[in-house]
Amino acid sequence: MDTHRLADNIKHLAGWLLVTFAAAALGAWASQDAPQFYAQLDKPEWAPPAGVFGPVWTVIYLLMALAAFLVWRTRGFSTAPRTLGLYLVQLAANALWSWLFFGWHLGAAAFAEVLVLWALILATTVAFWKVRRVAGVMLLPYLAWVTFASALTFACWQRNPQLLG
Repeated sequence: MDTHRLADNIKHLAGWLLVTFAAAALGAWASQDAPQFYAQLDKPEWAPPAGVFGPVWTVIYLLMALAAFLVWRTRGFSTAPRTLGLYLVQLAANALWSWLFFGWHLGAAAFAEVLVLWALILATTVAFWKVRRVAGVMLLPYLAWVTFASALTFACWQRNPQLLG
């Protein structure tokens, strides 16, 4: 690979990392008080401690950005606009959940939205898989985590109507 192409790949990888972690930062902004709020919730016994979420999400966001980069590198944005557009839509939905649950304390809306997010992640995973199998595989931990998060969102909403009304 020539140095120009390497520099171009690095620039585009950085772009996908930036876009993905910008969505993460937007969600984190809504979650500034999340540790205190999470501590107040009546949670099921299978709920992880608050300290687990940050490291897990960091790895997931990294895998997401790498997967998007691989799809872009294989097809480019002009030849995969629906696939990469779907990725961007699910990123927005990902950030919205944090606002609904942690920012605005809307349990029912957060649960409904996480189900939409799950469907968007599944669609993105399938679309990525069709372009580049490894990119689809890289989204499987994200799909698994949001499956778990959906159950946790529902359980917390049901157990805490006074906090997530």
